[in-house]
This record gives sequence, structure tokens and C-alpha cells, in this order.
Amino acid sequence: MTRPLPPSASVAHASEGAKLHAPAAARNAQALTDLLVEHAPQTGQALEIASGTGQHIVAFAKALPGLTWQPSEVNADRRASIDAYAAQGGLTTTVATAIPLDATRQGWAEQHRDQDLILLVNLLHLISTDAVQTLIHEAAKALADHGTLILYGPFKRAGALTSEGDARFDAELRGADPAIGYKDDLEMTRWLADVGLELSEVVQMPANNLAFIARKPAA
Repeated sequence: MTRPLPPSASVAHASEGAKLHAPAAARNAQALTDLLVEHAPQTGQALEIASGTGQHIVAFAKALPGLTWQPSEVNADRRASIDAYAAQGGLTTTVATAIPLDATRQGWAEQHRDQDLILLVNLLHLISTDAVQTLIHEAAKALADHGTLILYGPFKRAGALTSEGDARFDAELRGADPAIGYKDDLEMTRWLADVGLELSEVVQMPANNLAFIARKPAA
């Protein structure tokens, strides 16, 4: 049986009304917004996988008003939080009601085709290798031609953990569930290529994180 993840894996506290507050989301929202402004399409349909509390998607929607955002989250309390943040920000015309999408399950792309942007922040180290490959495979199918996939989080570099903090966190994750933990940047590159996506850039991000920017070529 899978043991609970360590508390450091996904922390969110009660806030005003239905809203939840994640300190990590508050810390990295600006860096991620800057990343999207530079690398994301400026118009079209955007799907965020595992939107968390909703703090991120509100910041993204304000910075990229030409995109129509679909947040998703498996946890009902977090979906309520996402909707509360969007309502408070006056963004209900550009941020749809959050949906209960589990992107680690096969077949979800059929209901979410023609996405110009698919974004995932801080999930891949919390799921198994098989789940990561399923997610990437489905995301590639869901993207429109020339669509962009952005995957952000902590990763190994050529099989190695490159900071004491990363080594400690990865050990905590694998102690909770040996099937999860940091994925390797070289394997990520291969998995993206295996589903026909073209890796445009790997961006070095704050706190030793990486962002993989991949695009879907025209059929």
C-alpha cells in the first residue's frame, strides 16, 4: 500500500472562504508567469493539469488574457479553491470552472483535443514513471498542431541529484513510495521525442528546477 507523501510534497492551508493558500505557489508564481509570457502561445485554448489551489492560474490568466484557461484538479477542495480565486479575480470569462481530470489515466486526451497550451507544474516527481509516460503520451494527443507543452518541476541531471535539498526531498518521496521521485532530464527528453514532440528548450528555473518546452509539429 502506498504510504502518505511527506508533508513537504504538497502543502496548502485554509484561507478566506473556499480558497486555499500554498506557500510554494506564492513563491514561484512570478517566475512561472514570466516563463509563460516568453514561451506560451498568446491566444487559444490552455489546459492546466493539476492546478492545485488556483493561485497560479489566476496569475497566468492576468498575464496572458488572450488565452482561455481550463484548470483541472483531482481534489474537490482544490477545485473549489481554484474557482474561488478565479471569481475573486474577475476572471470567470477566461478561466473555466475547474474539472476533475486525472491526467495519469489513459484516454483523457479524447475529451480535451486541440489545446494550444498544456501546462503542468510540480507533479511529475509525485507520480510513477509509468504515469509520467502516460501523461506525456496523452498530452501529445491533446495538443493542437504547433501546440506547446510546458512541464515544470525538480529533475535529476544526467542521472544525478545536484543539490543536498533535492537529494533529501527525493529520498523522502521514495521512502513514502518507491515508485515515485525525481525523473531524469535525459529520460524526459527521450519520452517527449517518443510521442513526436519537439523539445524547443529546457529552461533553468529558480530553486534548481527545470521547465521543458516542447511543441507539436503539424501532422
